[in-house]
Amino acid sequence: MSKRFIGSRQTTIGREIELSGTGVHSGAPVSMVLHPAEVDTGYRFLVSKRGRIIAEIPADVRYVKNLTLCTVLGDDSGVTVGTVEHLLAALRGLSVDNCYVEIDAREVPIMDGSAAAFVEAIDDVGIRELSQPRKFIKVLKPIRVQDGDCWGELTPHSGFHLDVEIDFPTPLIGRQRLALEMNAGQFRNEIARARTFGFMRDVESLWKAGLALGASLNNTIALADDRIMNAEGLRYPQEFVRHKVLDAMGDLALAGGPMLGSYRSVRGGHRLNARVVQTLLADADAWTMVRAPWVREAVPVDVSVGTAAVNYAADRT
Repeated sequence: MSKRFIGSRQTTIGREIELSGTGVHSGAPVSMVLHPAEVDTGYRFLVSKRGRIIAEIPADVRYVKNLTLCTVLGDDSGVTVGTVEHLLAALRGLSVDNCYVEIDAREVPIMDGSAAAFVEAIDDVGIRELSQPRKFIKVLKPIRVQDGDCWGELTPHSGFHLDVEIDFPTPLIGRQRLALEMNAGQFRNEIARARTFGFMRDVESLWKAGLALGASLNNTIALADDRIMNAEGLRYPQEFVRHKVLDAMGDLALAGGPMLGSYRSVRGGHRLNARVVQTLLADADAWTMVRAPWVREAVPVDVSVGTAAVNYAADRT
């Protein structure tokens, strides 16, 4: 029997994970290795060139360099790594707190357009608990960012709640809304397999801009004016809004830790998600860092279980 709160310790992956694929925007091959990391590392991208690490870039909103169609992180020397959101969503969604991501390209591989391959790989190696308490970013007051008819808002909440709404002027998508109390099980079953999507009418302009060069029916839901082009159709009801939830998970991970709060997004995307995180962290009265408690728990510890928020000790940093 455990004498501590389930999920109270920080975690990392059980062992190294090797992955390879294609960059959805560059079309270039990518090799990536996920490494276990010690406490308080967070997520860090180790960008390599010809076998040598040339940059270490924290997955932190302060390092965001671009938010056009994907989230791009970079350092002051000009090294960048893009399309990080699906991998970050998988790590955060499965409650992995610390991980090094070694990558030999400027873009995380798109895999099948979702987080499913990352989840499967993490499940294969397992999650290992570390010695120190997990730290949470606790939202203390509402933070709202408005951009025309798009808006995002964080409010205090005892767990991690996501409420995402999209509205596209096509009957293939239309207005969709999904609200979930998020934990590892919900992420794995309801969100992880939702794929990115795009419109066929936009393809030529994206190619001219040097984007979507690696997009295909194997990694993107392709929408014509009147039909979905993928032969297998959709994986979920409302797969489109589920993918936006996945994106929000990855972008909110740039806050630097798991969040205790509720996020409501309407017609948002990467740019809005990042702005909400930036606005939260810029207001010292809007958040605090708390540590998970150590209490008696009369069940075996399972680090895949979502955490609750009770009696947290404040630890402002």
